[in-house]
Amino acid sequence: QVQLVESGGGLVQAGGSLRLSCAASGRTFSSYTMGWFRQAPGKEHEFVAAIRWSAGNTYYGASVKGRFTIARDNAENTVYLQMNSLKPEDTAVYYCGHGPAYISPSNRDFYDGWGQGTQVTVSS
Repeated sequence: QVQLVESGGGLVQAGGSLRLSCAASGRTFSSYTMGWFRQAPGKEHEFVAAIRWSAGNTYYGASVKGRFTIARDNAENTVYLQMNSLKPEDTAVYYCGHGPAYISPSNRDFYDGWGQGTQVTVSS
């Protein structure tokens, strides 16, 4: 079973930046997908970004495209989410997920492991 540990959340003013990290350990697929989703109070989970570990292909949700960047560190088995130009509407709990290589990256049902979540709060 895979274990995922997120870090890097916090409070930031609008226009600022944060970088989230998600370290994976345990039983990961040899080739897999790592993704970030978020959930704001009273709202559904929203796809943020994903990366195919082997090929490096990246995917982004429409609301974060151009502002957020997902990247990986193979040696550390860690995925990062660099968040720039943050807006109050980015406020949410951000979750890191792990799944097989060829899943639809924006469908959270295909992910098989999740971190505990990290809170991001953007003040106006």
